[in-house]
Amino acid sequence: MPSQLVCRPEQDLPIAVLTVSGTLDRLTGDALGVAVRRSLADQPVKLLLDVTRLTVADPIALSTFGSVVCQTAEFPNVPIVVCGADPGTSAALATIPDCARVELATDRAAALADARTDPPPDRLRVRLRPVPEACRQVRNLVDQACARWHRTEFAATATLIATELVANVVRHAHTTMEFTLAVRDNRLTLAVRDGSRTMPRQLDPGLTDAGGRGLRLIRELSAAWGVLPTTDGKIVWTHLFPTLT
Repeated sequence: MPSQLVCRPEQDLPIAVLTVSGTLDRLTGDALGVAVRRSLADQPVKLLLDVTRLTVADPIALSTFGSVVCQTAEFPNVPIVVCGADPGTSAALATIPDCARVELATDRAAALADARTDPPPDRLRVRLRPVPEACRQVRNLVDQACARWHRTEFAATATLIATELVANVVRHAHTTMEFTLAVRDNRLTLAVRDGSRTMPRQLDPGLTDAGGRGLRLIRELSAAWGVLPTTDGKIVWTHLFPTLT
């Protein structure tokens, strides 16, 4: 009889909880990876992974989880807490280099209570329609947020990047979008999630071409940027670090 693994989201933002039950082996390892990526794509402030009812039949299958942690370390850079792991699972996680940043908790209730005591991060999230007016709206939102968070050193570059991210959705994806602006570890992250699975493509426009420079501009102004595919579209994200003086 084939192994079964059930991954069930039990709590939404800002703290996400994913309950995993069943048997983890080489056949079900990929399903765990997909479920964790799906939870992280929503950009929670923390992800609690409840494995109390999980049986690890093959510790090698945990390497899939480790690869997810590694891939998402840069974005969305969300702390992950594994709750209720038995001694064998905890020991197996400790041998995976990519899981070094994963926290362990004895049970979900304690981890959730601890997460709720963390100070709320500086974060802005808003849904926008794919209309030209969205570009002006996001510029105002970013400028106001940087002032409110005392991060004015980011404002000029962040408003320009945010405008390009939103404009790309307006021009190409034509779907409702979710814009997120957040500060973590002294870096500013901007992300736009849309409903199109078409990946952005950097063009090489001529001197007289009117457009096609958006991704190049984003790449040149950002400390890092990338695209995270989701089940219903994609997230284009960028990082900014403060300028050293």
